[in-house]
Amino acid sequence: MSTKELTRGGQSFPALFDDFFRPWNEWFGMGKSLTTPAVNIIDNKNHYEVSVGAPGMKKNDFNIDVEDNMLTISCEKEEKKEEKDERYTRKEYNYTSFRRSFTLPEEVIKDKIEAVYEDGVLRITLPKTEEAKKATLSKHITVK
Repeated sequence: MSTKELTRGGQSFPALFDDFFRPWNEWFGMGKSLTTPAVNIIDNKNHYEVSVGAPGMKKNDFNIDVEDNMLTISCEKEEKKEEKDERYTRKEYNYTSFRRSFTLPEEVIKDKIEAVYEDGVLRITLPKTEEAKKATLSKHITVK
């Protein structure tokens, strides 16, 4: 469950595209609503923990599904804001959505997966089987 980024000159290509399109996104009111949230995955002894940075959401905005060995996290949020003044009316729509999928290791107990959304972070706990908890994978690698 990892992602590689191609970098050049210390800046990743996604960041270069963000910089290029920023003026257009700001002009059309898109801001950062089109980017994918940061995801951290931690392998603890008893479980994996997936943390998704998604501030400003509500727990009901998220959908978390497991199908076969695929974990899919998606979120949709639409906000409508209307301002009225004596001379004008302005309506703004903000739509945020994302979808991330991860292949689950075989040692995850799928029917015991739990999720909590708190302080702008979605935390998904993926418990491991008893066999996986006992197994230790540790090896020293000598640099040549």
